[in-house]
Amino acid sequence: MEAEAMNDQTELLVCVKCRRGQEMAEEGRRPGQALFDAIAQLDRPDGLRVTAVDCLQNCDHGCTVALRGGERWTYVFANVDENNDPAMILDGALRYHATADGLIPWRERPEHFKRNCVARIPPPEVPHV
Repeated sequence: MEAEAMNDQTELLVCVKCRRGQEMAEEGRRPGQALFDAIAQLDRPDGLRVTAVDCLQNCDHGCTVALRGGERWTYVFANVDENNDPAMILDGALRYHATADGLIPWRERPEHFKRNCVARIPPPEVPHV
């Protein structure tokens, strides 16, 4: 795949093992799985893939998602509500997908993204400042 085509790809990772601090049976449907299922049912453009992951190791901070792709910065967001936030997460993912570097202008970010960013990870080759 050419570099330009790789940069057009965005992956939204959703932790499906999240219990959001709730006690539940091991076989019970977890909030993280409910979040993944809700997001996966929403319409999205080509190049935006939703991927279930077993754990993002952010268990004390609610449901967690991450955005990555191409030469972009990677972002991790926490405290996502499986019932109220799927459309907001997809909106943020679409905004991220539309960028070349993953940096959504502050005023254009969903409020949740502004207040619940756990980490921002540079792309593999960040230009030296």
